[in-house]
Amino acid sequence: MRMAAAGALALLAAGAAQAQSNVTIYGIIDGAVAHVDNTNANGDSVTKMPSLTGSFPSRIGFRGTEDLGGGLSAVFTLESGFGPDTGAMGQGNRLFGRQASVGLKGKWGTLTLGRQINMTYIATQKADVLGPNLFAIGSIDAYLPNARSDNAIGYLGNFDGIVAGATYSFGRDASSAGGPAATGCAGESAVDSKACRQVTALLGYEIKAYGINASYDKLYGNTGAANGLTSSSNYDRRVTVNGYWMLGGTRLGAGVVDRKTDAATGVTESELYYLGVSHPLNPLLTLDAQVARKNVKRSGDDTNMAVARLTYYLSTRTALYGALGIMDNDGAAAIALDAGGTAGAGKAQKGIMAGLRHHF
Repeated sequence: MRMAAAGALALLAAGAAQAQSNVTIYGIIDGAVAHVDNTNANGDSVTKMPSLTGSFPSRIGFRGTEDLGGGLSAVFTLESGFGPDTGAMGQGNRLFGRQASVGLKGKWGTLTLGRQINMTYIATQKADVLGPNLFAIGSIDAYLPNARSDNAIGYLGNFDGIVAGATYSFGRDASSAGGPAATGCAGESAVDSKACRQVTALLGYEIKAYGINASYDKLYGNTGAANGLTSSSNYDRRVTVNGYWMLGGTRLGAGVVDRKTDAATGVTESELYYLGVSHPLNPLLTLDAQVARKNVKRSGDDTNMAVARLTYYLSTRTALYGALGIMDNDGAAAIALDAGGTAGAGKAQKGIMAGLRHHF
């Protein structure tokens, strides 16, 4: 009996020795100073250090893999966002608000469980040349750089350029702390199976030279949820089409986001179009520029945006950057140029920003 137990322990020890885990610690610290005008009806200006983002949101993360044999690996990601201006945690004051997932990865793709980025986030990554910049399309639709789902099952696979993925959330957002990443819709209700559910899907073809994809995203509300989605019959639906083309080292990116919101306050529909270019002026200097337009259907409350950003790489990990932008609001539109900021209704807002970013 003792010999059998000793043998079993030896086998377990051998298996543990062969299946070593690899854990990577990584992160970004990005601090900036921005000045924008027309922050209210009086046309006042403000100079500030942004909390949400500079050129990239600050974060620290842990990513791990374990080879299970036969082409199968266990994977996990724990990623925490924070504001470098105060050191406060982001994403609704969550410890791992950017990602907290565990899964399995094989030739068939990756299956994950937990809080994770969903297909709307993934769909725009290569087409949106400015990404989560302080002045960018994320200012027009704050959900785009914050498209994550709590309590979610996710899948993503790439088969010789054909990309397919989906997520399904039983309760899309458990935090009620406020902001675009915390909308107070915990879900997982035994009484109402549709409450706070969310489904996203992605299908596309992507290679180094070019790519195009389409995504679908529909999330439901519940009592107490933000943005007027106070019932499971309320929903917010986005359909995107995105593409990128490489011309040597220059990347062109474009896309459209069709959105319909059925909230307690009524039904609204809009289309967000964007077009951008990222061009390396030399090995150390890159120019990014983007124009965008939000068209609110059956309304004159439209918005146009134009942004240019210049990034100088001091090294492979550290960069200086500066950006100029304008957000032109029509009618009663009051979309701020800077993500998380404010703007006077119907006013054009101009801004300038400079910052320093370090990857580790």
